[in-house]
Order: sequence, then C-alpha cells, then structure tokens
Amino acid sequence: MEDINPVQEGGQAVEALRVLNNNVVLARDEQGQEVILTGRGIGFNCRQGQRVDPALIVRVFVPADGRDPDHLAEVLALIGEEVLRAVVISLSEVGIEGRESTRPTLAIAVADHVAGALDRTARGIVIEYPLRAEVQTLYAAEYAQAQRLLAAINERVDPQLDPAETTALTLHLVNAGFTSGDLSFTYTMTGIIQQMLAVVRERYGLEVPQESMSAARFITHVRYLFVRVQQHRQLQGHESTIGKGIRQHYPEATHTAQQLAMIVELRLGQQLSEDEVSYLALHVARMTMEADTAAL
Repeated sequence: MEDINPVQEGGQAVEALRVLNNNVVLARDEQGQEVILTGRGIGFNCRQGQRVDPALIVRVFVPADGRDPDHLAEVLALIGEEVLRAVVISLSEVGIEGRESTRPTLAIAVADHVAGALDRTARGIVIEYPLRAEVQTLYAAEYAQAQRLLAAINERVDPQLDPAETTALTLHLVNAGFTSGDLSFTYTMTGIIQQMLAVVRERYGLEVPQESMSAARFITHVRYLFVRVQQHRQLQGHESTIGKGIRQHYPEATHTAQQLAMIVELRLGQQLSEDEVSYLALHVARMTMEADTAAL
C-alpha cells in the first residue's frame, strides 16, 4: 500500500478531479495516478480540471491495493481536519507509522473511528467492547501500541476518549495487515483463534497459557495464515519433505490440525493446503509439549 507523503517543496502540478469539500480534493498527480489531497481551504474556489494550489496541500493520500479513491475521499470528507491531523501525528509519534511511511487506510480508519468516538463521548455515551479480554490477550503487541496511540490522541483532542477505546484501536491496528480493510474479518479471525485454542485445550485436556511462548507463536502463525488465505497465497507444497516429516513425527497433532483446518474452512469457506495443515500441526505439538513440561 502506498503512503501518505509530505508534499515536496515547490509543489506538484496536481489537477483537481473532484472537490469533496473545502478541505478534501480528489486529484490526479503528475504520474497520472489518483490521489486524495487534504488541507484547510484546499477546495475553496477549486474547480474540476484546475491546478491545485500546492501551498494549500497538507497531506497526500495515495490509495493502493485496489482501493477506490472516490470512496476514501468521501470518508475523509466526513472527518474534521483537526481530528485527521491529531491521528496522523499520533501514529507517527508513537512509532506505528512514520511520517513518510503511513498507510492511508489505517490513518483514515483510525481517524473515522476517533471522530465517531469523540461524538459519542461528547454525548456521554461509553461503549464496552465485548472482545476486550480476547483482544488484549491475542494481540498483546498491538494492544500496547493502541494504549500509547490513545494517550497521544488524547493529548490533541477534546473531549478525552475513554480507555475502552483501546480495544477498538487495537483491532484497527491488527486489521491493517489485511487487504480487505473490513474490520468484520478481524472480528471473525479473533473468534476463530479462540475456537482453535479451545479445541486444543479440550482435545488434550490441558490448559494452554496464552501468554506462553508456544501459544504466542501459534497465534502469530495463525494470523499470518489468515493473511495468506485472504490473499490466496497459501503454502502450496503438497508433497513437501518438511510437511511429510511433520505429519509422520506428530500424527496426533496432525489430526488436531485437520480439525482446526475444518474450522477455517467452515468459517471462511476456503480449504487449507496440506502444508498449511502440517505447519499448524507443528505449532500444536509445540504447545502441548510446552504445557506437558510445565505440568511436571
């Protein structure tokens, strides 16, 4: 995905395609690609086909991965410039995104969420997110980032957002790794991971601490598995030597992995390849061996 790039000194010959409002303009840059420009007053007196005043351009959003520039521009047009600025600066400040390496859909999604959360806060409405415990456990790294992000955003907005918003921000950070840009997929993934861990616990009659190293590796592996499934890039070595070796050495774990693969197929409608099942089996074996060792 392309970045939100700072405008170079001297500006570019950017042609306006559509004025969304006084602060957002859909345009075409010198390379012929559609970009979204934001800046206070950038759309005022701007007309289709005219050159956009480079002095008014604050941010350039370059949609990629098949994103619809019109749709992204419309979403941006509904977000206040101050909220967008607070989010972009905060993402950079806490190290989630550099000022020259920012994914537009992440910045837009977070800004859109923050705008809605500010409106709810102003009206005294607090949302308790039902997946809070699961999100904090399954996505510990993103949760810690989201806590820092919320603190940075709260330094720049009024009223202050409730700590409960950390859960939603975490899901947006997790979702940034997927191409769909749809949080529903991240919610589904969270539920599937919980279901997988429950199957391992029930099948082996043991408690798998989710903070253990093997469980953390399993969760990370499954998250990247979902990325591969969504992007149709599964590991495809049907008769790979490593895959066969795993299946031979860990037959019970392989059987469990086949059950996990069935869950994925039922929930996502895609069958896992033999190698994907084999690597799931390897992580299952590691989890059970670590749990057995800890019980001694």
